[in-house]
Amino acid sequence: MAERRGNRGVVLAVAAMLITAGAAVLAGGGGAQAATAGCGRTPTLRDGTYTIQSGGRARTYILRLPSGYNSNQSYRLVVGLHWLNGSANDVVGNGFYGLQQRSGNTAIFVAPQGLDAGWANTGGRDVTLVDDILRTVENDLCVDTSQRFALGFSYGGAMSYALACARPTVFRAVAPIAGANLSGCSSVSQPVAYFGVHGTRDSVLNISQGRSLRDNFVRANGCTAQNPPEPAQNSGTHITTAYSGCRAGYPVQWAAHDGDHVPLPTDRNSSTSWVSAEVWQFFSQFGSTQPSNPPSSPASPSPSSPSPSSPSPSAPQTGACRVTSAVNAWNSGLTVNIAVTNTGSVAVNGWRLTFALPAGQNITGGWNATYSPTSGQVTATNVSYNGGVAPGASVSFGFQATHTGNSGPPTGYALNGSACA
Repeated sequence: MAERRGNRGVVLAVAAMLITAGAAVLAGGGGAQAATAGCGRTPTLRDGTYTIQSGGRARTYILRLPSGYNSNQSYRLVVGLHWLNGSANDVVGNGFYGLQQRSGNTAIFVAPQGLDAGWANTGGRDVTLVDDILRTVENDLCVDTSQRFALGFSYGGAMSYALACARPTVFRAVAPIAGANLSGCSSVSQPVAYFGVHGTRDSVLNISQGRSLRDNFVRANGCTAQNPPEPAQNSGTHITTAYSGCRAGYPVQWAAHDGDHVPLPTDRNSSTSWVSAEVWQFFSQFGSTQPSNPPSSPASPSPSSPSPSSPSPSAPQTGACRVTSAVNAWNSGLTVNIAVTNTGSVAVNGWRLTFALPAGQNITGGWNATYSPTSGQVTATNVSYNGGVAPGASVSFGFQATHTGNSGPPTGYALNGSACA
C-alpha cells in the first residue's frame, strides 16, 4: 500500500513538472512563440499615427498592420527608425527600408518619431519611448515577443544599436545601416543577432564607426574575430560576410558596399537595392509567424522587381491625379518619397508616372516602382503588387539619388500621359 502511494506521488510530481514545462512553453520558453495580451482580442489600433505619453511628454509613432490581420495569430514586430532630419513618415514612405513588402503580411511595423528629428536618447528617453510603444501595441495586438526587430539608417542606425545594447532580451535582432554610437551605449554585455551595413566611402559616418559597433557584438555573441573582406573602391559592389563561431542563435553579418552614406545602396548596373532582401532574410531566419491560413493575396515580390504580367496602363482622365513629394537631402545624396492620388472617377489599371529630375540628379535605387532612365526625363512604372489605384486611393513609391548641388524635387508629373495637379 505504501509502495502504491509512493508511485502515485511520483506520477503526480511528474505531471506537475509537465504542466510547469507546458506553461513555460506557452510563455515563450524553449524558443516557442510568446503571445501578448492583445492575442485573441478585437483590436482598437489600426493603421495610422498615434500620440503617446512617454517620459512626461507627448510623443508620436506610425503603425502599419499586415493585410488581413488576425488576432489569433502572433506576428513579428519591426521597429523602423528614421535618419537625422528625417521622420517617421519617411520610414513609412520607403516601406520600412523595403521590409514591409518583403514580409508577406507576417509582421507589424512601427515607426517612432524622434525629438528634434533625431535620436539623442538623452537620459534614455528614446529607449523609454520604444518601451512605451511596445507596451501599448502589444496590449492591443498579437505579437510574438521572441520576434521583435529594429533597424534604421544613420541616426536611426545608431538608435537601433542603442536598443540592442539597452534591451538585449527584448529585441531578437537589429540591422543598423550606416550607424555609429550616437544614441548611447556604455557597453555591450549580452548577445543580440546583428547585421551591420556600411559604405566604404561613407563621408558622414566613417565606416570605422560601423566596424566598431559590429565588433562589439562579435565579442558579445562569441563569434570568431576576423577582418571580413570589403569591396574595392569603384567596384560598384557589396560583400556580405557571415561570422563563424558565433553562439547558437546569435549570428553576426557584415555587409560593406562601395558607396557613400545612403540608406538603400545598390550595386552597379542594378536598379534595386540588395539591403531589404538580405536584412529580411536575416530577420526571418529566426522562425516564421506566417498564419496557418494566410491572407489570400500572395506574398509581395521584390519591391522594385517588374512584373512581366503587369496590365497595360489605363489612361486616367486629364487632371485626374494629384502628386505630392517629400525630399530628404544630405551632402551629395537624397531620397524622394512620392504619393500619387487618383482623383478621377475611373480606376487606374497599371500606371506610369513621368517626371523631370533636376540637372545633376541620378537615381541609384528605388522602392515600389521601376525607374528608367535614371536621370533627365524619368518614367516610374508600377510593380506587380501596386498597379491598381481605385478612385480616391493613393499609391506611394520613391527612390534615392545622387546630386551635384541641386536637391530639388522632380517636376512635370504626368500619369499615363495625363498631367497631374
